[in-house]
Amino acid sequence: MWPRNLALSLAAAAAAYGVMTTVGSSDEGSSGHRAASAPPATAVPAADRPAAPLDQVFPAEVKAADGTVYTRVSARTQLSCPPEGAVGPRLAGLLKQGKGCAGEQTALYRDGHDNRFSLAVFTLRDPRDTAKVLIELAQAAGDPQVPAQTPPIGRGLPALPADSGRVQSFAGVDRVLVVGLGQWSDGRKADYQKLADRLQPVLTGVTRSIGPHAGGV
Repeated sequence: MWPRNLALSLAAAAAAYGVMTTVGSSDEGSSGHRAASAPPATAVPAADRPAAPLDQVFPAEVKAADGTVYTRVSARTQLSCPPEGAVGPRLAGLLKQGKGCAGEQTALYRDGHDNRFSLAVFTLRDPRDTAKVLIELAQAAGDPQVPAQTPPIGRGLPALPADSGRVQSFAGVDRVLVVGLGQWSDGRKADYQKLADRLQPVLTGVTRSIGPHAGGV
């Protein structure tokens, strides 16, 4: 469930949630850096408010600046946060160290070439935990935190091998942590930077859609 070739990590830098992207993979043996950005954080008191509705968290479509359209394939609310055994040990430990999470929601998106993008949204009980978790996750760029979402039967997306190539990104706004996972349509272990570039628009789009609901839901 946890392949070692995850390639991308995003970490919040202070309250403004400026983001640094680190790209590399155990297959390629190289890395690079680039600047990125995420929605600003808004401090609100800690509360055990419920997560936003699925259709507010995951739009039916996310359109990138270059015209690429990401279509939602499936979305669901998990029964617990986080589901036992469904997140990496590092993320599970960080959630326990803080105030924990009030809910987890997951979705699978596809682009026009059937590349797939799994997103996991964690609604934390305390917004102060968000930046702390992001910073800690960035220190282990190749440490996988969430599994890839399985496409529903009949949607034209066959299951990929468990060891298929993947990239991973993190973002956050207010009390919401977003983890994104990208896979090529054929599961190949190559072109990780290109895959990371394709993951970024849908990760950013979902994070922005959550922004208005993150502090007050």
